[in-house]
Amino acid sequence: MTIPTIERALGAALVPLIALALTAPPALADTPHGHYAQSAAGRKLIDRLHRDKGIPKATTRKLLEQAKYKPDIIAKMRKPAEKTLTWADYRPIFVQPKRARQGAAYINAHRKLFEKAQAKYGVPAYMIAAILGVETRYGRYIGKDRVLDALSTLAFDYPERSAFFTKELGEFITLCVDEKLDCTHDVGSYAGAMGLGQFMPSSYAAYAVDGNGDGKRDLWHEPADIIDSVANYLAKNGWQRGEPIAQPAELSDPKVIDGIQTSTRKPKYSWAQLRAQGVQVSNSPTANTRVGLLKFTGPHGPEYWLAEHNFFVITTYNTSPLYAMAVYQLGREIEAFTHPAVGS
Repeated sequence: MTIPTIERALGAALVPLIALALTAPPALADTPHGHYAQSAAGRKLIDRLHRDKGIPKATTRKLLEQAKYKPDIIAKMRKPAEKTLTWADYRPIFVQPKRARQGAAYINAHRKLFEKAQAKYGVPAYMIAAILGVETRYGRYIGKDRVLDALSTLAFDYPERSAFFTKELGEFITLCVDEKLDCTHDVGSYAGAMGLGQFMPSSYAAYAVDGNGDGKRDLWHEPADIIDSVANYLAKNGWQRGEPIAQPAELSDPKVIDGIQTSTRKPKYSWAQLRAQGVQVSNSPTANTRVGLLKFTGPHGPEYWLAEHNFFVITTYNTSPLYAMAVYQLGREIEAFTHPAVGS
């Protein structure tokens, strides 16, 4: 849902790389930075939310009047740390025994919730926990920027993606009204991602679940809501119950890679096609299974992985293949530390 995950992992302002499609920047501020309620774009948002959502103009205006321009957020968006990292750099940040043990402890502390979510949504407990571990280390690093400030800054003072963040700001204000969020205090990533699972407001609106039945969807404090929401996100984006995710692959000849297009967001081949080109794995899928070949720069040279459908479901949460592989590998380590395994 994720935007900049590295900063969160290092203890600074956070994530998801949830990759954002570039949109043509509209004309922006006719007022100085900040003063968003008085800007033309701010007034337009006030009118739109009143027209489309029935939100009183005074409500949106008051929130925008409290939003503060944060130039450091713009700087971080324009120089994301993750774009410069290889797998050799990325993996040790997230896939660590300590983080895996914390994930196993989180599962054990909420075992009944994880069992219920796994049964309902078909997503393994260790994968749900792994996303929470990569995103916020199970709530230890949820971000330090007010969501209101982050989204307003990016909506009105970041032309490259103004359209996207204006939409997200509108979703956030709608959530503030409908869900009674604490919109002037809630903090998240510098890109406006919220809660332990780092949902952007549109994902919060679409996928968050009231797991404990109290009439609210609280992704900051309520484990039932948090666990069910991550599972629901993956399920709604096509997670296949009980199906494989990824496995190491080898090439019959290193030059084989020259004729193969590696995957990022979706499978590109059938297994029969890759096998015919010299790709080898320990557990062969069926011939017509759709798969992708991944190539990473590891600490000892190239690493190849065969990824199946569920791996690419993880990339709907955050489009970086590095992110998806970190979630997968951390999840398997969490599974190893969880005794007994959930569902056993």
